[in-house]
Amino acid sequence: MRMRPTLSWTPTEDLPPGSTDPEPVAEALSAGGVLVLSGAGISTESGIPDYRGEGGSLRRHTPMTYQEFTASAQARRRYWARSHLGWRTFGRARPNAGHRAVTAFGRHGLLSGVITQNVDGLHQAAGSEDVVELHGSLDRVVCLSCGASCPRRDLARRLEDVNAGFEPVAARLNPDGDADLTDEQVGDFSVVPCAQCGGVLKPDVVFFGETVPSLRVEHCRELVQEATSLLVLGSSLTVMSGLRFVRQAAQAGKPVLIVNRDPTRGDRHAVTRLTLPLGTALTTLAARLDIPVDAEAAP
Repeated sequence: MRMRPTLSWTPTEDLPPGSTDPEPVAEALSAGGVLVLSGAGISTESGIPDYRGEGGSLRRHTPMTYQEFTASAQARRRYWARSHLGWRTFGRARPNAGHRAVTAFGRHGLLSGVITQNVDGLHQAAGSEDVVELHGSLDRVVCLSCGASCPRRDLARRLEDVNAGFEPVAARLNPDGDADLTDEQVGDFSVVPCAQCGGVLKPDVVFFGETVPSLRVEHCRELVQEATSLLVLGSSLTVMSGLRFVRQAAQAGKPVLIVNRDPTRGDRHAVTRLTLPLGTALTTLAARLDIPVDAEAAP
């Protein structure tokens, strides 16, 4: 029987209470050298749900695991049908005030870098540079046999060609970019192989149960080492892929500051947890620091 990856976390200790005072975060930003670690919570205001917050997708949806995807052709059919439909909505998402505020902080020299656990590309779309995509990006596809990669839009066109008329109505979108569909709606959806070698295609993202590439982890560890402080935005820190950097910063004596509505697995390492909504919190901080944030771009 396969073990499922850790998808949830329940506090087993008394955690420090949250705060609505943004001053500690403002002071850290003023000092500069802040490394941002962002999670799904920063993208909810862009219409992309998170995993674990109120109404989070894990309350009704179990993400595809790497083991399921690689072991079963039917699982891949189900994944690609759902993901193909979800991509149309996911790909239209636009950066929100939180993403734009992070970009503004970077332009004003307050950040040492941005690590994101998200696969939506919204930090880059907002103008942030040198973003480390810890879990990869949905806008790329990779072959598990030959390693060839291609843009997601190219795969989308191929899938549309072989699945003419595939227009089911999804119940909802999930943070990993797929849409909720029944087995009946998936039907006989056709999956296309790698155009180079005929191998199995996979989105260039780290699935649950998969390991983040070691070179990427080491790069992130170096960023933590070089940073003055670590600012966590919209992550529950449930999975070790993000929590390890919080632990590293705390062990090195670097302040950890968290902006998240709900308690997180990293709260005991943090000097403060700001409980305001991300967009509100970050635009408030920008105003306090007299940093202009770009207006929302027209669609």
